[in-house]
Amino acid sequence: MTSKKSAENGNGAQTELVESLADIAKRLDLSEIEYQLGELKIRVARQMATTLVQMPAAAHAPAAAPAAPVAAAAAADAMSEHPGTVKSPMVGTAYLRPAPESPPFVDVGSVVKAGDKILLVEAMKTFNEIIAPKGGTVTQILVGDGQPVEYGQALFVIE
Repeated sequence: MTSKKSAENGNGAQTELVESLADIAKRLDLSEIEYQLGELKIRVARQMATTLVQMPAAAHAPAAAPAAPVAAAAAADAMSEHPGTVKSPMVGTAYLRPAPESPPFVDVGSVVKAGDKILLVEAMKTFNEIIAPKGGTVTQILVGDGQPVEYGQALFVIE
């Protein structure tokens, strides 16, 4: 594991520390892990596989819930394999605009360059800029403004 001294020396050491924490979380099957050294605080979270358990049918089944949220989640899952998908690097809350009264960073049809800011993810009271990994046209926005997002969740599709 990275020593305390190297964790303070720069971004390369911090990247190694984050990778080490991610490896530990995966190896120990943890959903998240936190590390703090002085003012340096790192939280690594990962999406856990969920197991569905079928419940016995009730004698009087309640009315079916609307399928729209399920359909939206299924569409986002399907898009997560698209080569132009931009995924969330962390757990947090997605914001499509810099301030409530401001226009969104991008809309469907917006042309972006690699490095353009396309979204903010707020985690632990810190706003993290999500940048376009490549240039192209935004063809889909898969999250809503103020919506909670998970690590690895599909956010945008850029083609």
